[in-house]
Amino acid sequence: MAGIDYASLIPNNVNLDSDKKLQRALEKWQPAFLDWWNQMGPEGFQAHDVYLRTAISTEPGGWAHFGHVKMPDYRWGIFLDAQEPDRRIPCGDHAGEPAWQEVPGEYRNILRRIIVTQADTEPASVEQQRWLAQTAPSLYDMRNLFQVNVEEGRHLWAMVYLLHAYFGKDGRDEADDLLARRAGDADKPRILDAFNQPCPDWLTFFCFTCFTDRDGKYQLGALAESGFDPLSRTCKFMLTEEAHHLFVGETGVERVLRRGAQLAKLDRNGDARAQGGIPVAMVQKWINYWFSYSIDLFGSEISTNAADFFGAGLKGRWAESKDYDEHTALDQWQRMQVIEAGKLTEKDIPLRNAMNEVLRGSYIKDCERVVKRWNQALEEEGTDVRVSLPDRKFFRRQGIYADCHFTPHGDMISAEEWQARRGEWLPSEADRSYVASLMHQVTERGKIAQWLAPPRKGIHGNAFDYEYVRPPQG
Repeated sequence: MAGIDYASLIPNNVNLDSDKKLQRALEKWQPAFLDWWNQMGPEGFQAHDVYLRTAISTEPGGWAHFGHVKMPDYRWGIFLDAQEPDRRIPCGDHAGEPAWQEVPGEYRNILRRIIVTQADTEPASVEQQRWLAQTAPSLYDMRNLFQVNVEEGRHLWAMVYLLHAYFGKDGRDEADDLLARRAGDADKPRILDAFNQPCPDWLTFFCFTCFTDRDGKYQLGALAESGFDPLSRTCKFMLTEEAHHLFVGETGVERVLRRGAQLAKLDRNGDARAQGGIPVAMVQKWINYWFSYSIDLFGSEISTNAADFFGAGLKGRWAESKDYDEHTALDQWQRMQVIEAGKLTEKDIPLRNAMNEVLRGSYIKDCERVVKRWNQALEEEGTDVRVSLPDRKFFRRQGIYADCHFTPHGDMISAEEWQARRGEWLPSEADRSYVASLMHQVTERGKIAQWLAPPRKGIHGNAFDYEYVRPPQG
């Protein structure tokens, strides 16, 4: 099962040719996907040869092949992790029972909803990033953008396979709708708000891939614990590819911070902007914005849906099988800050109802590790300025804190104070205009935009000045 059949029209390791009806249905969907890619994928670069990684196996350490390929010719396909013999449902009311190989009838609707919501994020991010290559700061960064894009496209394929294979006509209709919605469209927007936000500059892209794709990591990790085995296997392999997306974001923000600190030291007034860089304090505003948008994606802190998903065994906690000894979460509680009578107070919430907050907590710990690394980089650059994560209550549009206002330190403030001070904490129009003014394409090998430090090493053993993206020949 680890090898991938590249002889088929749709590369796969799910023996697609043994189910002719399913194969025909997916082959019918394939041209619509390619039409969507050519319309909404990276604008102006479909004919370029890009140094991309392609899955050739699902075995650890042997699943990636590197080479130049045109993005429309990328071998998208359906790749599931190898099946675990005698796998058991890891959590909820069915913990310990054999994992489901078919959709349980009583959970059909909510399982389809889970899959569609995750699937919708994949094409959405491609649409958000459609124009970024026009202002790529280097060929290295352009290539990384394209790698993220094609892998999001393949992740869409993985989820569409589940919809086609296990949900009949309803699944096929949902798969069609995934290509009909558009990020930011007023009439048919993407399902989750963060995936309708514009991505007009590379600082946004780096923050998006660091924070929003990291939400994807934790959502996929929770779904990898699902009692529905095909979904679990799909998400386990997607996690393998997701690591690169987080690398792009984490190192990208670090490189912006390093360059900002370097340029501030060169300026007699300590102003990175005077030297064509982005000040650390300005980067902090982007961190505040995208971290807050991303923690919204986990849903409300107190949620009956989360309780239902966990109780049904459809979605677990991060590393449920490895990190927890008790898997029912019954008669257990989560201490949480809630708002009562306009004031913050602590309250014990039934653990199942707090599963979104449990997963959010795992995510925040991971983000804190990232910020610690960024601050180590700033220390290495000889500056005393540091960055931080805002409090989880700051700038929320979903959940129990959405109707109130908080400072980045978590202090509740009035609506009037929020309006007066939001420009201190979130990107202003002037900030966005300044960052936009820096966005100019650099395509000469070995060169990079002034506002960004070069990476410490290239991709797959190649140097930074490697020709990662080649223009069309002739």
